[in-house]
Amino acid sequence: MQQSLLFKPCLLNLLTLTILLVATPLSADDGSTVDNFFGIINGYLAAILFYDVFPGKAEFPFIVAWLSFGAIYMTFRFGFINLRMIGHAFDILRGKYQAPDAKGEVTPFQALTTALSATVGLGNIAGVAIAIMIGGPGAIIWMMIAGFFGMSAKFAEVTLGQLYRHTRPDGRIMGGAMYYLSEGLNEKGAGGLGKTLAIMFTVFCIAASLGGGNAFQVSQAMGAVQHEISFFNDYPWVFGVIMATLVGFVIIGGIKRIAHAAEAIVPTMVFIYVTTCLWIILSNIETLPEAFATIWHGAFSLDAGFGALIGVIVQGFKRAAFSSEAGIGSAVIAHSAATVKYPVRQGMVALYEPFVDTIIICTMTALVIVVTGIYQSPEHAALIEARQGAALTSAAFGSVVPWFSSVLSLSVVLFAFSTMISWSYYGERCWTYMFGEKFSMIYKIMFLAFIILATLGSASNILDFSDLLLLAMALPNLIGLYVLQDKVGSALKDYLAKLKSGELLQEIKR
Repeated sequence: MQQSLLFKPCLLNLLTLTILLVATPLSADDGSTVDNFFGIINGYLAAILFYDVFPGKAEFPFIVAWLSFGAIYMTFRFGFINLRMIGHAFDILRGKYQAPDAKGEVTPFQALTTALSATVGLGNIAGVAIAIMIGGPGAIIWMMIAGFFGMSAKFAEVTLGQLYRHTRPDGRIMGGAMYYLSEGLNEKGAGGLGKTLAIMFTVFCIAASLGGGNAFQVSQAMGAVQHEISFFNDYPWVFGVIMATLVGFVIIGGIKRIAHAAEAIVPTMVFIYVTTCLWIILSNIETLPEAFATIWHGAFSLDAGFGALIGVIVQGFKRAAFSSEAGIGSAVIAHSAATVKYPVRQGMVALYEPFVDTIIICTMTALVIVVTGIYQSPEHAALIEARQGAALTSAAFGSVVPWFSSVLSLSVVLFAFSTMISWSYYGERCWTYMFGEKFSMIYKIMFLAFIILATLGSASNILDFSDLLLLAMALPNLIGLYVLQDKVGSALKDYLAKLKSGELLQEIKR
């Protein structure tokens, strides 16, 4: 599907201008002007997304409330699907319900790992530490609760992605929130609104993929590597070239190669990270009971007043919303390519995405920080004051075994690399939606160029701008979920009836 010829050059010129702004060497004054320009835009955008809907001592940004309410609503709307079908989802993952006539490009597990590779990232390392710095250890409980509700939002959006995906003559799959926004709302008699929301989503996604899904990841990964390998302090562009080469090798091959890479990388990086966290936790096992007591008390205590309790809840929900991306619509693009016969089947598989990302990995990070006591250590007061989450997590790792900080650096690079390959696919699918399949290589080249440019430095507000657009994707996406919830409900009802009657297993035996 292509949009109007008038719109294409406008977006193309906008993206070209962004590349020139980042790539062109600037004088101090020029750089300040560019940075200030995007700073002004950020101010307006942040005023909307981070508008405080809970005036008082605790700040509750609109975008977090928007995502949180949507996740909670979907949980009740679909009868706690996140509890009822988690076991069945595991059966799907291990291939028990793989129908021979199912169509798609990747397996359900590959689609899940591709989506996980985008969400499991630096936020799991730095963001969790910041949540504890601000809200205290009690934020962990509310982070897990929010992740639990986020599973239902992920189910709803992925199911819609499967319902409205397109299969091309060559077998390639085109899917994503832009399709159910444009086509689903058109079925409801709101075609104009649907197309507008779809365009908003694609523009936001393309920009977010180049910034938060690319430049930010490279910058953070390079910082971790420079700490271990001083060579990259003098030649940062070499790191950019290496990363661009590795990423390019994967993304040029399309979703199948991305899925194969994610299938190998994600379980490996999760195993390395979680194993190291468990080692640290077990090394401090004598402090574990006290840590659990501290976490539980901090989650529900009114010692500091009701406003302080709300602050703890907000920090937990904030971390979960930003980490799992449930309700943002990004992961829908990866899950749409899964080989399943029934749309809700992949929706159920997607339940594991917030579960692994938020309930397991974020919780592991949080426990490491709490059991080591780093978050309240006087010697790390400067890191806590500066809200340097990644540095605080690194200190927690190094407090047990010094070379564990190197393991964390490796984890940062793996998290960044996996996030980049998945977000390149998200951005490329949105680019293709706007301009057509034959122009997809232009986006891939631009994405690789941004990797190198990110190591040479850029205006900070440009990256902040792209990060805000990632959160803005939730604005059009959740409208689509609310309007089309009956489609999901109908598909779920039919599927559960077939599951109960045994028809689904009979289909496989034929």
